[in-house]
Amino acid sequence: MFTADTTTVGFIGLGNMGSGMAKNLQEHGYQLVVNDVRQDAAQSLLSHGALWADTAEQVAQHSDVVITMLPTPRHVAAVAMGEGGILSGLKSGGYWVDMSTSVPEVAQRAREAADSSVHIVDAPVSGMSVGAQAGRLQVFVGAEQAEFETLRPVFEAMGDPEKILRVGYAGAGYAVKLMINQLWFSHLVATTEVLAVGVKAGVDLEVLRQSLINSPASSNFVENDVLSVLEHSDYDEGFAIALACKDLGLSIDLARSVGVPVELSSLVEQIYRRAKSQYGDSAGEMTPIKLYEDLIGLELRTT
Repeated sequence: MFTADTTTVGFIGLGNMGSGMAKNLQEHGYQLVVNDVRQDAAQSLLSHGALWADTAEQVAQHSDVVITMLPTPRHVAAVAMGEGGILSGLKSGGYWVDMSTSVPEVAQRAREAADSSVHIVDAPVSGMSVGAQAGRLQVFVGAEQAEFETLRPVFEAMGDPEKILRVGYAGAGYAVKLMINQLWFSHLVATTEVLAVGVKAGVDLEVLRQSLINSPASSNFVENDVLSVLEHSDYDEGFAIALACKDLGLSIDLARSVGVPVELSSLVEQIYRRAKSQYGDSAGEMTPIKLYEDLIGLELRTT
């Protein structure tokens, strides 16, 4: 197993999610070798003993396991399989773990390009930037059982041990994460429509929410996630709506590739893209709620 006292972890991608994940690895005692398009994103890690590498290949050369947390499948493929990429430097027996939201095709292409002596694992996460900072992420792992057990201590440094799940073989992690995103975004739009209609019909917002919680229509989104906006006016700028639109597009592309029509998800994607167009790429992933607030002329707030 990759324990902290014997393992060097390479980490590439120190954005809103990756910075918190790398911080928790460091706090659990792992030696880090890091890389990002912005070196200043690594300053806190470097000041606490992490090492900087100029290329993904150099990260891999100096690491037992390399983790990537990148914006899109295109970035993942370039960093892993491009010139000076991870696969060029990964040692025999080494691991590359992609924790980005990506597509099964990337896992397949990487396996075809890699030497058979290396391990390629997809392990995307849920939990937003708050979970990344707190080390309470959910992790969905596509790997052989032995690979999963080898990596478990690394995952537990970043995630909730009860929510680190092996969901199948290569590519399964990517697929599960895309389906989670697809359903969560649909929950957001459906919940917001219900709250907006109920409030305009004269029902107190919190009374309506509690009624939903105590009904067959309850969900974790209604009970917990929506409170980010209702109580704190926080639309989660830590995850930009441009990335949410990207994820929705990927999930719909996956559905199309396996021949499943997803009319509802396609409509949700269009609502998200309308919110992105209206409020800008960097608006938070929960900004579609604001679309409905603007339509009814009221902010949905319990305080």
